[in-house]
Amino acid sequence: MMLKPVWIYLENGVFLEAKSFGFEGSKTGEIVFNTSMSGYQEIMSDPSYAGQFVVFTMPEIGIVGTNDNDMESNTIYASGMFVRSLNEMPSNFRSTDTLPSFLKKYQSMGICDIDTRYLTKMIRDNGPKMMIASTEVSDPEKLKAMLLASPRIEEVNYIEKVSTSKPYLHVNGVWDAEAQAYNATPKRIGKKILAVDLGIKRNILNELCEVGLDVEVIPHNFNADEVIARYKKGEIHGIFLSNGPGDPLILKNEAAEVSKVIEAKVPMFAICLGHQLLSIAHGYPTYKLKFGQHGGNHPVKNIKSNIVEITTQNHNYNVPDNICQIARITHVNLFDNTIEGLEYNDSPIFSVQHHPEASAGPQESRYIFQEFANRL
Repeated sequence: MMLKPVWIYLENGVFLEAKSFGFEGSKTGEIVFNTSMSGYQEIMSDPSYAGQFVVFTMPEIGIVGTNDNDMESNTIYASGMFVRSLNEMPSNFRSTDTLPSFLKKYQSMGICDIDTRYLTKMIRDNGPKMMIASTEVSDPEKLKAMLLASPRIEEVNYIEKVSTSKPYLHVNGVWDAEAQAYNATPKRIGKKILAVDLGIKRNILNELCEVGLDVEVIPHNFNADEVIARYKKGEIHGIFLSNGPGDPLILKNEAAEVSKVIEAKVPMFAICLGHQLLSIAHGYPTYKLKFGQHGGNHPVKNIKSNIVEITTQNHNYNVPDNICQIARITHVNLFDNTIEGLEYNDSPIFSVQHHPEASAGPQESRYIFQEFANRL
């Protein structure tokens, strides 16, 4: 495979040249790094990465290829990926496509033959940066002008791009390795929830179904009054707020609707962006971390059980420490002591910052889905 040159310009003035193996053209986005050792397809198809370039610290990427069953959504929303060394020829019995072909299919850039350790250290020391990558433009001044003319990630409401446009029912459970299929007949406990799609991962929906819940996925711009009316009629038993991309503070309309649901005392559970949205809806604005948490090896301490869980993370924003005025902290990140889980006082609402569905990643936090089902 002949690899074409690609030129990269970062907002801090760094200019680099590498090789391109995916979509050809020009794309802008925010550069972040991910420390996961596996699961590159799940990461790239996670809607939470919309508008971002992902630097993989795992140096060899592509060896397991890709397949339709490992998609976390119906496309790739990430702008692109950086890898040190590309494995063009997959070696895995489940593979149906190569990584370069996969990226081209979904129009996401692939960048290789570049020092990913350098990029990771730069992000760690200076935070994520806006950047542009192009296979068409090589002049740094032109790239700089193109980047400056593009919106920053915090200025774009990516939820409008990744959320479903109409409600639908999700019925599959988790992946059955023996059957090589998703569980089509998970148990049912007679409890129905509405999952608000802010950029939801399919395996979150699978885990919700696996614990017996009937799951109806609804768009991000839901009407709180309609939701509350359905709860009072007994048609639904709770609400789930999903993960998603971008700056949560841009979701003013969603926060206002969530506030109404909070006042109505509807049981709620939230993950990642949903966790942050709950904080904002309670009147506690989020803040941006220095370089975020992205990876499948982050230790989180469960305060209630005193057990350390290894978790999957993907977020640039966090809830403020003073939210403990209205909520109890249930989980803490042992890397930086940031809040990872909350139970709200005098309210049937709880949330976590990490990803208990762990796809890809460790499964030590899966119990949280069962906990949600038990509370309804």
